[in-house]
Amino acid sequence: MLAEVVAVSDAVSSTSSRSEKIALLAGILGRLTGEEAPIALAYLSGRPPQRRLGAGYATVFGVEVEASETPILRLVDVDSAFEEMAAAAGPGSKTRRESVLADLLARATPGEQDFLRGLILRSLRQGALEGVMAEAVAEAVGASPQRVRRAAMLEGDLVVVAARALTEGAETLGHATLSVFTPVQPMLAKTAGSAAEAIETLGEAIVEAKLDGLRIQVHRAGADVAVFSRNLRDITSELPGVVEQALELDHASFILDGEGLMIGSDGRPRSFQDTMSRPGGGRSRALRGFFFDLLAIDGDDLIDDSLFVRRAALEDLVPARDRVRSIVTGDTAKAEEFFRESTAEGFEGVVVKDPNQPYEAGRRGSGWLKVKPTHTLDLLVLAAEWGSGRRTGRLSNLHLGALGPDGDYVMLGKTFKGLTDQMLEWQTAAFLDIEDHREGHVVFLEPQIVYEIAFDGVQRSSRYPGGVALRFARVKRYRDDKSAEEVDTLETVRSFLR
Repeated sequence: MLAEVVAVSDAVSSTSSRSEKIALLAGILGRLTGEEAPIALAYLSGRPPQRRLGAGYATVFGVEVEASETPILRLVDVDSAFEEMAAAAGPGSKTRRESVLADLLARATPGEQDFLRGLILRSLRQGALEGVMAEAVAEAVGASPQRVRRAAMLEGDLVVVAARALTEGAETLGHATLSVFTPVQPMLAKTAGSAAEAIETLGEAIVEAKLDGLRIQVHRAGADVAVFSRNLRDITSELPGVVEQALELDHASFILDGEGLMIGSDGRPRSFQDTMSRPGGGRSRALRGFFFDLLAIDGDDLIDDSLFVRRAALEDLVPARDRVRSIVTGDTAKAEEFFRESTAEGFEGVVVKDPNQPYEAGRRGSGWLKVKPTHTLDLLVLAAEWGSGRRTGRLSNLHLGALGPDGDYVMLGKTFKGLTDQMLEWQTAAFLDIEDHREGHVVFLEPQIVYEIAFDGVQRSSRYPGGVALRFARVKRYRDDKSAEEVDTLETVRSFLR
């Protein structure tokens, strides 16, 4: 029943205890039937299985019907309604979606209506993030969280893996394999204060230029090529140049990890904004792939091998012109010199990598440390304040938040610096589309917008709940390639304390 899922969602959202969240989720997961499992998993993860339902804020809250007094909706009923909404197309599709939604909401209790509206808009604040859900699944099926996470990483979908384990047993977790055209979450890097500091932490390491481009994962099997973004979206049609690169390589089956980047006529990398532009509705053919890792080749998985092994295989597959420039050193002075050279050439900094590290998909592995000239964090915009003076009528001062240990978002401070007039116009419209509620002159937002924020340091502060605040924070750019769950953590922010 939907009512049971809603009750667990409410209970999870009302507790800040990670262990309690896990216990609540594991309790309901252990009681699911075969057809209910994937639906409930998706809903408790805050997203319906259907990628697009075609219903925005205006539609979801524009449909007002009297609620049911008793809970009668089954999960399959909701899923069937969502399928109808997703399938509606062409003339009259908006009216059809509204009709289906009205019928669904009329069969829902007031609490179920609130849940369904939040689910459709992907704005549920229940704290059941993927890390928590993976541990709940592990507890429900009697497996280790590491085993669940690994299976989800290999198949690219925790819901699919978890549903199979819940209905067919924990042994199915071992059936997960890395396969071409099933993208995996990319491995991410933590932050270090300097290249020397990173070398002191890791010892002899691979130091490579950090590209400020579009993270891509390239899959090939024979004449077929697919390119995926960091959030696993298929962007093959947008990157014809990268497809051509993949088809030029000698081997017919592989999975590459790298960055898409545009290089100017002067040989220097173009800006992130240039790389992310879509001339004529698609990305430029001039955008090329530069690769730094190889996850599989000719049917052999390499993710459990050391980076040295993967890089050797990469060098055999990809020509030097299409690989990210790097050195191997344990000398802090050489690492710092390479950092200075890379930034002078227009790169964003360096990434220092432990050569013995396996590929930790979807995680900020301790073996990858990024170094930039200016500290930056990817933070969620929690709210914005109406501006004054020349910014009257536009949303300006931003409330910034990091991901807390319990899956909530913790405010770190505010900033209005770095916002251009063009960005102010854009964000005012964008923020109002995802408005959650208002308190005076402050507009609170659904957790969707991520900005890259530059700052000079972090200081202790009793003003904000996380106990820290950013010094001289300013907006660097909007990160439309990152989701709310990918923002930097409070732990990362606190690591900058000196």
